[in-house]
Amino acid sequence: MSTSFDDLIALGADADVSGWDFAWLEGRATEERPPWGYARQLAERLAAASASLDIQTGGGEVLAEATRFPPTAVATESWPPNIARATSLLHPRGVVVVADPDEPPLPFADAAFDLVTSRHPATIWWEEIARVLRPGGTYFAQHVGPASVFELIEFFLGPQPQARRARHPDDEAAAAEAAGLKVVDLRTADLRIEIHDVAAVVYLLRKVVWWVPGFTVEGYRDRLRELHERIASDGPFVAHSTRHLIEARRV
Repeated sequence: MSTSFDDLIALGADADVSGWDFAWLEGRATEERPPWGYARQLAERLAAASASLDIQTGGGEVLAEATRFPPTAVATESWPPNIARATSLLHPRGVVVVADPDEPPLPFADAAFDLVTSRHPATIWWEEIARVLRPGGTYFAQHVGPASVFELIEFFLGPQPQARRARHPDDEAAAAEAAGLKVVDLRTADLRIEIHDVAAVVYLLRKVVWWVPGFTVEGYRDRLRELHERIASDGPFVAHSTRHLIEARRV
Protein backbone atom coordinates (compact mmCIF):
# COMPACT_ATOMS: atom_id res chain seq x y z
CA MET A 1 0.00 0.00 0.00
CA SER A 2 1.39 3.37 -1.03
CA THR A 3 2.43 5.68 1.83
CA SER A 4 3.75 8.85 0.21
CA PHE A 5 1.59 11.94 0.64
CA ASP A 6 1.25 12.65 -3.08
CA ASP A 7 0.40 9.04 -3.93
CA LEU A 8 -2.24 8.87 -1.20
CA ILE A 9 -3.79 12.15 -2.30
CA ALA A 10 -3.97 10.89 -5.89
CA LEU A 11 -5.59 7.63 -4.79
CA GLY A 12 -8.31 9.41 -2.82
CA ALA A 13 -8.87 11.97 -5.58
CA ASP A 14 -9.25 9.34 -8.30
CA ALA A 15 -11.54 6.93 -6.42
CA ASP A 16 -15.13 6.48 -7.60
CA VAL A 17 -17.44 8.11 -5.05
CA SER A 18 -20.79 7.29 -6.68
CA GLY A 19 -23.29 5.23 -4.78
CA TRP A 20 -23.35 4.76 -1.02
CA ASP A 21 -21.02 1.78 -0.70
CA PHE A 22 -17.88 2.45 1.35
CA ALA A 23 -16.06 -0.77 0.46
CA TRP A 24 -13.21 1.28 -1.07
CA LEU A 25 -12.19 2.20 2.48
CA GLU A 26 -11.35 -1.39 3.42
CA GLY A 27 -7.89 -1.36 5.00
CA ARG A 28 -7.90 2.45 5.15
CA ALA A 29 -10.62 3.25 7.67
CA THR A 30 -12.94 1.43 10.08
CA GLU A 31 -16.19 2.38 11.78
CA GLU A 32 -18.04 0.61 14.55
CA ARG A 33 -21.53 -0.49 13.57
CA PRO A 34 -24.64 0.34 15.64
CA PRO A 35 -25.82 -2.54 17.83
CA TRP A 36 -29.38 -2.77 16.52
CA GLY A 37 -28.80 -4.13 13.01
CA TYR A 38 -30.74 -1.66 10.88
CA ALA A 39 -30.55 -3.61 7.60
CA ARG A 40 -31.89 -6.78 9.25
CA GLN A 41 -34.76 -4.95 10.94
CA LEU A 42 -35.54 -3.09 7.71
CA ALA A 43 -35.78 -6.40 5.83
CA GLU A 44 -38.20 -7.77 8.42
CA ARG A 45 -40.47 -4.74 8.10
CA LEU A 46 -40.39 -4.77 4.30
CA ALA A 47 -41.42 -8.42 4.25
CA ALA A 48 -44.53 -7.58 6.28
CA ALA A 49 -45.52 -4.34 4.49
CA SER A 50 -48.02 -3.82 1.67
CA ALA A 51 -46.60 -0.55 0.29
CA SER A 52 -43.16 0.88 1.16
CA LEU A 53 -41.20 4.04 0.46
CA ASP A 54 -37.45 4.38 1.07
CA ILE A 55 -36.47 8.06 1.16
CA GLN A 56 -33.00 9.17 -0.02
CA THR A 57 -31.99 5.61 -0.82
CA GLY A 58 -28.49 6.55 -2.01
CA GLY A 59 -27.29 3.88 -4.40
CA GLY A 60 -29.90 1.48 -3.06
CA GLU A 61 -27.27 -0.73 -1.44
CA VAL A 62 -28.94 -1.06 1.98
CA LEU A 63 -32.45 -1.50 0.58
CA ALA A 64 -31.18 -4.16 -1.83
CA GLU A 65 -30.08 -6.33 1.10
CA ALA A 66 -33.73 -7.19 1.78
CA THR A 67 -34.89 -10.58 0.56
CA ARG A 68 -38.57 -9.65 0.05
CA PHE A 69 -40.34 -6.46 -0.94
CA PRO A 70 -44.02 -5.52 -0.66
CA PRO A 71 -46.25 -5.50 -3.77
CA THR A 72 -45.72 -1.73 -4.03
CA ALA A 73 -42.11 -0.69 -3.31
CA VAL A 74 -40.66 2.72 -4.15
CA ALA A 75 -37.38 4.51 -3.41
CA THR A 76 -36.42 8.16 -3.94
CA GLU A 77 -33.01 9.70 -4.60
CA SER A 78 -31.76 13.09 -5.77
CA TRP A 79 -28.13 12.63 -6.93
CA PRO A 80 -27.93 11.41 -10.55
CA PRO A 81 -25.04 8.94 -10.08
CA ASN A 82 -26.91 7.40 -7.16
CA ILE A 83 -30.16 7.28 -9.14
CA ALA A 84 -28.42 5.28 -11.86
CA ARG A 85 -26.86 2.88 -9.36
CA ALA A 86 -30.07 2.45 -7.37
CA THR A 87 -32.02 1.79 -10.56
CA SER A 88 -29.63 -0.96 -11.63
CA LEU A 89 -29.79 -2.59 -8.18
CA LEU A 90 -33.48 -2.18 -7.38
CA HIS A 91 -35.43 -2.30 -10.63
CA PRO A 92 -34.67 -6.02 -11.12
CA ARG A 93 -36.10 -6.54 -7.61
CA GLY A 94 -39.36 -4.78 -8.48
CA VAL A 95 -38.56 -1.52 -6.66
CA VAL A 96 -39.37 1.68 -8.57
CA VAL A 97 -36.71 4.40 -8.19
CA VAL A 98 -38.05 7.96 -8.41
CA ALA A 99 -35.81 11.01 -8.97
CA ASP A 100 -36.77 13.48 -6.26
CA PRO A 101 -35.02 16.70 -5.10
CA ASP A 102 -35.35 15.87 -1.37
CA GLU A 103 -37.57 18.88 -0.82
CA PRO A 104 -41.32 18.97 -0.10
CA PRO A 105 -43.60 17.76 -1.39
CA LEU A 106 -42.88 14.09 -1.85
CA PRO A 107 -44.34 13.09 -5.26
CA PHE A 108 -46.91 10.69 -3.77
CA ALA A 109 -50.54 10.81 -2.69
CA ASP A 110 -51.68 11.13 0.90
CA ALA A 111 -51.69 7.87 2.88
CA ALA A 112 -49.94 5.99 0.05
CA PHE A 113 -47.66 3.81 2.20
CA ASP A 114 -47.85 1.75 5.35
CA LEU A 115 -44.04 1.79 5.72
CA VAL A 116 -41.65 4.70 5.13
CA THR A 117 -37.94 4.14 5.74
CA SER A 118 -34.64 5.95 5.40
CA ARG A 119 -31.00 5.36 6.30
CA HIS A 120 -28.99 8.50 6.96
CA PRO A 121 -31.28 11.04 5.28
CA ALA A 122 -29.65 14.41 4.69
CA THR A 123 -32.95 16.21 5.27
CA ILE A 124 -36.03 15.09 7.17
CA TRP A 125 -39.43 16.55 6.30
CA TRP A 126 -41.64 15.18 9.05
CA GLU A 127 -44.89 16.67 7.76
CA GLU A 128 -44.35 14.95 4.41
CA ILE A 129 -43.50 11.65 6.05
CA ALA A 130 -46.70 11.86 8.10
CA ARG A 131 -48.73 12.85 5.03
CA VAL A 132 -47.74 9.87 2.89
CA LEU A 133 -48.14 7.36 5.73
CA ARG A 134 -51.43 5.61 6.23
CA PRO A 135 -53.00 5.86 9.72
CA GLY A 136 -51.20 3.27 11.80
CA GLY A 137 -48.29 3.22 9.33
CA THR A 138 -44.67 3.25 10.46
CA TYR A 139 -41.61 5.40 9.83
CA PHE A 140 -38.50 3.32 10.55
CA ALA A 141 -35.07 4.87 10.05
CA GLN A 142 -31.47 5.18 11.12
CA HIS A 143 -30.38 8.81 11.34
CA VAL A 144 -27.01 10.46 11.72
CA GLY A 145 -26.85 12.07 15.14
CA PRO A 146 -25.39 15.32 16.50
CA ALA A 147 -21.73 16.30 16.09
CA SER A 148 -21.02 13.18 14.05
CA VAL A 149 -17.38 12.93 12.89
CA PHE A 150 -16.83 16.45 14.21
CA GLU A 151 -13.23 15.61 15.12
CA LEU A 152 -12.52 15.42 11.38
CA ILE A 153 -14.86 18.24 10.34
CA GLU A 154 -13.42 20.65 12.91
CA PHE A 155 -9.86 19.68 11.93
CA PHE A 156 -10.59 21.30 8.58
CA LEU A 157 -13.15 23.99 9.48
CA GLY A 158 -12.25 24.91 13.04
CA PRO A 159 -14.72 24.86 15.97
CA GLN A 160 -18.38 24.57 14.94
CA PRO A 161 -20.23 25.12 18.24
CA GLN A 162 -23.41 26.35 16.55
CA ALA A 163 -23.72 23.09 14.61
CA ARG A 164 -23.22 20.67 17.47
CA ARG A 165 -26.90 20.53 18.48
CA ALA A 166 -28.15 19.81 14.95
CA ARG A 167 -29.75 16.38 14.45
CA HIS A 168 -30.20 15.79 18.17
CA PRO A 169 -32.50 12.78 18.65
CA ASP A 170 -34.63 14.57 21.24
CA ASP A 171 -35.25 17.43 18.82
CA GLU A 172 -36.11 15.04 16.00
CA ALA A 173 -38.50 13.08 18.21
CA ALA A 174 -40.24 16.32 19.18
CA ALA A 175 -40.53 17.34 15.51
CA ALA A 176 -41.96 13.93 14.61
CA GLU A 177 -44.57 14.21 17.35
CA ALA A 178 -45.47 17.72 16.22
CA ALA A 179 -46.12 16.37 12.71
CA GLY A 180 -48.63 13.81 14.00
CA LEU A 181 -46.38 10.82 14.56
CA LYS A 182 -46.00 8.90 17.82
CA VAL A 183 -42.39 7.90 18.57
CA VAL A 184 -42.42 4.30 19.82
CA ASP A 185 -38.67 3.57 19.82
CA LEU A 186 -35.59 5.80 19.99
CA ARG A 187 -32.08 4.40 20.52
CA THR A 188 -28.68 6.10 20.25
CA ALA A 189 -25.10 4.95 19.66
CA ASP A 190 -21.67 6.62 19.78
CA LEU A 191 -19.31 4.76 17.44
CA ARG A 192 -15.54 4.82 17.03
CA ILE A 193 -13.97 5.62 13.65
CA GLU A 194 -10.29 5.07 12.84
CA ILE A 195 -8.79 6.64 9.71
CA HIS A 196 -5.48 5.10 8.69
CA ASP A 197 -4.36 7.32 5.82
CA VAL A 198 -5.06 10.60 4.07
CA ALA A 199 -6.40 8.83 0.96
CA ALA A 200 -9.38 7.79 3.07
CA VAL A 201 -9.86 11.40 4.19
CA VAL A 202 -9.90 12.70 0.61
CA TYR A 203 -12.33 9.95 -0.42
CA LEU A 204 -14.67 10.70 2.48
CA LEU A 205 -14.67 14.46 1.97
CA ARG A 206 -15.39 14.02 -1.75
CA LYS A 207 -18.21 11.57 -1.02
CA VAL A 208 -19.85 13.09 2.08
CA VAL A 209 -19.82 16.59 0.65
CA TRP A 210 -21.68 18.29 3.51
CA TRP A 211 -18.92 17.54 6.03
CA VAL A 212 -16.56 20.16 4.57
CA PRO A 213 -18.60 22.13 2.01
CA GLY A 214 -16.61 23.14 -1.04
CA PHE A 215 -13.78 20.72 -0.24
CA THR A 216 -11.04 20.39 -2.85
CA VAL A 217 -7.64 18.80 -2.53
CA GLU A 218 -5.89 21.99 -3.63
CA GLY A 219 -7.90 24.18 -1.28
CA TYR A 220 -7.04 22.04 1.73
CA ARG A 221 -3.65 20.64 0.73
CA ASP A 222 -1.82 22.16 3.71
CA ARG A 223 -4.29 20.70 6.20
CA LEU A 224 -4.20 17.35 4.42
CA ARG A 225 -0.42 17.29 4.65
CA GLU A 226 -0.60 18.16 8.34
CA LEU A 227 -3.06 15.32 8.89
CA HIS A 228 -0.86 12.93 6.88
CA GLU A 229 2.11 13.76 9.11
CA ARG A 230 0.00 13.39 12.24
CA ILE A 231 -1.16 9.91 11.23
CA ALA A 232 2.41 8.93 10.36
CA SER A 233 3.67 9.96 13.79
CA ASP A 234 0.70 9.20 16.08
CA GLY A 235 -1.23 6.44 14.36
CA PRO A 236 -4.85 6.42 13.13
CA PHE A 237 -6.93 9.58 13.33
CA VAL A 238 -9.80 8.80 15.71
CA ALA A 239 -13.26 10.30 15.35
CA HIS A 240 -16.73 9.29 16.51
CA SER A 241 -19.96 8.95 14.59
CA THR A 242 -23.34 9.22 16.28
CA ARG A 243 -26.43 7.34 15.14
CA HIS A 244 -29.98 6.95 16.32
CA LEU A 245 -32.66 4.46 15.45
CA ILE A 246 -36.14 5.96 15.36
CA GLU A 247 -39.48 4.28 14.90
CA ALA A 248 -42.64 6.40 14.76
CA ARG A 249 -46.24 5.61 13.89
CA ARG A 250 -48.85 7.73 12.16
CA VAL A 251 -51.56 8.46 14.71
